[in-house]
Amino acid sequence: MISQAEVISILQDAIGTTLKAAAPMLLVALVIGLIVSVFQATTQINEQTLSFVPKIIGILLAILIFGGWILGSMTDFTVRLYESILLYLS
Repeated sequence: MISQAEVISILQDAIGTTLKAAAPMLLVALVIGLIVSVFQATTQINEQTLSFVPKIIGILLAILIFGGWILGSMTDFTVRLYESILLYLS
């Protein structure tokens, strides 16, 4: 039977992998949002939809750049989980 500590360890690893996978896109969106906000504040343009296109382009570029690394970290987590299933079930 799987213990509570093992479940917590698996969940911590899953959350860490999820954060590592999402971090590049979130950081790119944050930086682009800040840059567009500063631009809007200095030019006094109050258009709410102005930041959507740059964010989408930035996120797509982040996926292209970091996609291999993200896929690798997710694959590593999945392999570790599958390899440890027999240990947890016994």
